[in-house]
Amino acid sequence: MADSADLESPRLASTAHVLNPRLGWVEIRHPFHPLKGQRFLVLKERRVAGVDTLIVRNTERGSFAVAKEWTDRATPSSYEVLGMTPGRLDIQCLLELIMLVDQLAGRTPKELAK
Repeated sequence: MADSADLESPRLASTAHVLNPRLGWVEIRHPFHPLKGQRFLVLKERRVAGVDTLIVRNTERGSFAVAKEWTDRATPSSYEVLGMTPGRLDIQCLLELIMLVDQLAGRTPKELAK
């Protein structure tokens, strides 16, 4: 005769979100996000397609995912750490953009040097 432990199925285990108070709350700070400035309870932390993501709970919309970089938990930029404001134009980024546009147009560096 099987004892009761053998009759329990692992499928019966609950998969519902369990509140984890250590995860706390998060505020969305992305300037174009429709929920900017609102705070949400964090249910889970995940990495999705290489992006750190937070699963948060909203009473009206249910749970949803938001990139960690779009919240107050984002890693501070080097400008913020140094107490500086970021420049509007980064010369290195502009040079990379020029090279990309030239590549897309089919021009080689030799053609550009003429």
